Amino acid sequence: MTQTQTATASGGGRTRRAAPRKRRRVLRITLLVLAVLILGAAGTGWWAYEHLNGNIDSVDLDKAIGDNRPAKVVADAQNILVLGSDSRAGANGDLDHGDVSGARSDTAMLVHIPEGRAKATAVSIPRDTLITRPECKDRDGKTMSSANRQMFNSVYSLAGPACVVKTVEQMSGIRVDHFVEVDFAGFKGLVDALGGVTITLEKPMSGAKGGLKLDAGTHRLDGTDSLKFVRTRYGYGDGSDLGRIGLQQKFMMAMLSEIKKQDAFGSPARLYKLADAGTKSLTTDSELGSLKGLSDFAQSMKGVDPDTMETIMLPVAYDKIDRNRVVIAEPQAGQLWEALRNDRKVPDAAKDSPAKG
Repeated sequence: MTQTQTATASGGGRTRRAAPRKRRRVLRITLLVLAVLILGAAGTGWWAYEHLNGNIDSVDLDKAIGDNRPAKVVADAQNILVLGSDSRAGANGDLDHGDVSGARSDTAMLVHIPEGRAKATAVSIPRDTLITRPECKDRDGKTMSSANRQMFNSVYSLAGPACVVKTVEQMSGIRVDHFVEVDFAGFKGLVDALGGVTITLEKPMSGAKGGLKLDAGTHRLDGTDSLKFVRTRYGYGDGSDLGRIGLQQKFMMAMLSEIKKQDAFGSPARLYKLADAGTKSLTTDSELGSLKGLSDFAQSMKGVDPDTMETIMLPVAYDKIDRNRVVIAEPQAGQLWEALRNDRKVPDAAKDSPAKG
């Protein structure tokens, strides 16, 4: 072999050896870029997780209430107390053009999800209902004595959500598994993150006392108008608190249907926006007080269809001393609680409220 041939052969050998080295170098660079991207995504995911987790406040019900709680009758059934806070302080004050000290539970629903996660039932408790507040601890851990003829929504302002849970448990004999509280600022943000909620009215809403004015028919409401809608009392129906419950139930069903309809999981950015809005101003029991807790619970509830949820108002009668207040009607309320406690169908007689609203 000549020198030129040797060099060519040697050069050819070097050329053949260089190709694998080049491919390995490109592979290393690609892997490095992928690693950076993965680490970057993981860092963003960690930041997002921590941010959303930090949005959620929680309360340890067992610690706050103690051992004096109803026994769980049906192991796989779930009972969730949903509270809406009507504080007008801070961001909430801007939403309602007012600044009122303290907060009250403007909306209260006990949602029963039966064993098998099929058709759920939501029982609204009128805020003007006179009840016996049990002995319980306030937000600072101080013991408050029991008191008769207290308005239901005053329990929240005086003692906080744990005492509301204990009050509902004492009223119903039902073990409350979880509670979720959303204040109005968080509510508005969630509706806006959804792009609005569609509501259909059978008759017009007059807008009395600064409320929302709407014609009969279908409307797409943004967060601000949705807030006015669920607060409306005097501009629709008979102007009573009982009448407002119907509007709140209607809106809850519409919002749940909207959440179900939207393909949030198909868009990470949209999913994050909904999660951020949904977790802001959110307070739960300690078991739900994290993204994992909320996610696991939501996954277990996938079989529940909002369109089939039954909404019931706790049967009440007008108080004989103060006609502006209502009292729990018996035997209807007892029949209602017994059915839910034992995970049975609610009889029609248990839905008949003497005070109609």
